[in-house]
Parts: sequence; structure tokens; C-alpha cells
Amino acid sequence: MSATATPPRPRRRTPRESAGSPLLLGHGRLPRVLAGTALVVLAAVWLLPFLWAIATSVQSERDVSAPGLSPFKGAFTLDAYQRILERGDVPVWAFNSFLIAGVVTVLTVAVSTLAAYGFSRGTFRGRRALLAVTVAAIMIPPQLLIVPLFRQMLLFDLVDTYAAVILPQVVAPMMVFVLKRFFDGVPRELEEAARIDGASEFRVFWSVVLPLSRPIVAAVAIFVFIGAWNNFLWPFIVTNDPDLMTLPVGLATVRDAHGVQYVSGMASALLAALPLIVVFLFFQRRIVDSVATTGLGGS
Repeated sequence: MSATATPPRPRRRTPRESAGSPLLLGHGRLPRVLAGTALVVLAAVWLLPFLWAIATSVQSERDVSAPGLSPFKGAFTLDAYQRILERGDVPVWAFNSFLIAGVVTVLTVAVSTLAAYGFSRGTFRGRRALLAVTVAAIMIPPQLLIVPLFRQMLLFDLVDTYAAVILPQVVAPMMVFVLKRFFDGVPRELEEAARIDGASEFRVFWSVVLPLSRPIVAAVAIFVFIGAWNNFLWPFIVTNDPDLMTLPVGLATVRDAHGVQYVSGMASALLAALPLIVVFLFFQRRIVDSVATTGLGGS
């Protein structure tokens, strides 16, 4: 009779050792209560300025200017929103913002992914020097480029056009660097297998690398869209035609000539942020998953 060694039975996990259990604060009710309390406090700190802006925008200037720390000092009114909608062409400005932010996002993602793939997989001469220049460009403040970019737009007769607003925003060295670092971690064996099957270099990039990079590409697209939507300085400088203004620029032109108008300012800021809030509510799971998967939120 042959003695066969029976494999040891796997140890049964206790509820505390189950997969996916939190390990940062320990187990039990007290750590959960502490974590929940901390999250509630942080959420309240983040939401307080937003709620204060809403409360300010639905009051009159006289009530807001009254002494006191309470955000609710007067009667509810939507006069500030009514004035902005009457004096400005908000639908046209919102359409321009969606158009410009969408085109900038598509072009930036296309250019950045191709450039990052070239830096990650390319072996051309001058690759390291060009990559160093790209990384160094991240440290250049965008404000330093306003004058040369505006002179360039004048040279090509592009001032007061969509192209003048869109093209300078397409170049994003930070996104190229982030994508390049992600592409460096993609297994090269999959690409080699595709090349053995006869796939071209672009086919490898399109059918192998990009599908594996959906989280980082989605995160880059989200941050580029938000940045293009919130961009105020460059569209303000390069456009004079009200029909080409973006929503932040157009709302900034709707101002009273009687000193600081807190209510109008808060109402304008909320109107400019409202489309982004709606987009976030519809795509919040994809946004959170993309940022959490790639870690781009801390970059």
C-alpha cells in the first residue's frame, strides 16, 4: 500500500481576513465610525463654500452686504440669474464651450497618445533629448506663452476664430509624460505576438496598447476636458466676437458698473460650473474608477 501525501487543506479565513476587508484602520465598529466621521467632516469642508455660493446667489446685493456671518440674510430671489440670462447669450457661450472643450479633448488625446507611444517604444535618434524637452515644458507657466502665441495667431490671421482658441490648448506635455509612463508598464510580449501575426506598428498601437490603456486614456480625457472648459485667460485674450466667447469668458463680461457685485459673481460662477456638475453626476463612476485606477488625481 503506497502512502500518498494528502495535500494540506487550506486554512479557512476568518471574517476579519476575508478578501477586500479594510486593513488601514483595523477592524471593528470604532475604526469604521472614525473613518465615517472623518469622511463626513471632509465632505462638509468641501461642500461649505459651494453651499455658501448658492446661498449668496439667491439673495439681493443689499441683503448680502448686510453685516453678519449668516449666509441667509434676506429673502429668496433669482434676480441675479435673470439679469445674467437677459444680458448675455448664455446658450451660445455654452455651445462654444462644449464645442471647444470637446475638440480640444479629442485632439489632445490623439496627439498625446501617439507621442507617448513613440517615446515609450520608439528608438529614433534624439529621443531622449526630445523627451527631456517635453518634461522641461511641464515646468513652463502657461502665462509666459501668451504673448508669443498671440503673435503667432496674428501672423496666421487666426484671431477671433475657433482655431485660435483650440490649437494652443492641444499641446499638453504633462499628459504625454503621464501616458508614456503608463505605456512603459504595458507588457511588450503582447505587442510582439501581434507583430508575429503580421500586425503593423499602428495596428499594434490601436488594437493592443490602447485597449489596455483605457483607464489612463479616460482619466486624461476627463482632466483635459475640465481644463479646457475652465480655461479663461487664453479665450479671453484671443476672442473679441461675442459669438465666439466661451461660457467663462462670456459670463465675465456680464458685470454691473457699480463696484463689486457679489451676487452676480456667485451666480456667474455657478452657471459656468453647472454643466461640469451635470457631466460628473452622469459619469461619476467612470471618472472615479479612472482616477483611482491610474492615480492621475495626485499628479
